[in-house]
Amino acid sequence: MLEWDATGVMQAMATGIGLPGSGETIDLQQQVARLQALLETSRQVHATIREDEVLDRVLRIVVRELEMAGAAFPDLDRRYGAFPEGQQSAAGALPIFLLEDRDGRRLTELVVATPHGRELTLYEEDFLEGLALQAAVALENARNHERNLQWARLQQDLDAARNIQRSLLPQELPHIPGYSVAFRSDTCYEVGGDYIDIVALPDGGLLLAVADVAGKGLASAIMATNFRAAFRAMAIQGLPMDDLATQMNQHHWTEGEEARRRYVTAIFMRLQPDTGEVEAVNAGHNPGFLIQPDGKSCQLESSGTPLGMLPGMVYTSQRCSFTPGSRILFYTDGLTEVFQGDEEFGSERLLDAFSRCPSQNADDILGALWTALAEFGGDGPQSDDMTALALCRGMGKMESAE
Repeated sequence: MLEWDATGVMQAMATGIGLPGSGETIDLQQQVARLQALLETSRQVHATIREDEVLDRVLRIVVRELEMAGAAFPDLDRRYGAFPEGQQSAAGALPIFLLEDRDGRRLTELVVATPHGRELTLYEEDFLEGLALQAAVALENARNHERNLQWARLQQDLDAARNIQRSLLPQELPHIPGYSVAFRSDTCYEVGGDYIDIVALPDGGLLLAVADVAGKGLASAIMATNFRAAFRAMAIQGLPMDDLATQMNQHHWTEGEEARRRYVTAIFMRLQPDTGEVEAVNAGHNPGFLIQPDGKSCQLESSGTPLGMLPGMVYTSQRCSFTPGSRILFYTDGLTEVFQGDEEFGSERLLDAFSRCPSQNADDILGALWTALAEFGGDGPQSDDMTALALCRGMGKMESAE
């Protein structure tokens, strides 16, 4: 029971019957007792941050301390004491006290069943209104606390997923004298759907891949991980590039409806370092850029739909010489979709920036491109995953990105 100052004051609050003495003294005693009772109930209600405990404590206070027949939060299916079915009693509608958050939005409502269906006294009603205010604050705090806990757990999971995804990027770049290779990948969110890989082949060749799963976030990241497993399994088979793309397309299609919704654009390339020959196939991806030593450029265009979009798709590859002084750039559309207001950076600006890079160091080239993108986009937020791979052939020792 709550600690009241005197039995007479408690009865006065419960029944409205005055105590002996002047009316002013009675009012003062009643107000002191009311404040003490509200302070005690406030302490009880705010002593927990669990929603179910907040609700149960409020119901117990109503029944035990005010000696009501029962109380309930009907929409939350929580009841205590003798509470009639429905919200009607012999005396008419049961008293209802609305709980609102600080912005005036409804949280729930407290319904009280009085003994024998009698009406609430003025003091009981006043006390219940105060209790409802305190309960609303405690309930909102409890729900905010639970949301914060859920967010913290989600953030931990996303941090772990980000670390795992970063660990699936190439950890060591192959050392090939005379060549420089580097990559960079920045996700829009904690994890993303861009995929990049560099696989050293048994015959001394190099297999490179840049891909982009439709969409962003966790679902695309999971699909990118599945794509990586399939790509690596096929890479070691030594398939021609056109066959590799065809089989990757069929594999992705057979993964089911969700995989088809998250189709993959990809560009694959095999490099033979000793001869400088490259074979590439583009499956619905942004065109790759090849800059020749004389400054002339060509683009490795798409020869089919994105992987997993249509079954039975057949792709064709392109072969070209990668002579000393040449360089190649593969990228995802996050680089071209950097905006300055309503103006897009676009593939033409990207090709121009890449063409003007004088360095034969792939890492320096990517640094210059990221600087150009940052200058164009200003302080605007990153709207998509950004991934790029640069490959240069020079006469010096190969340098690689970390």
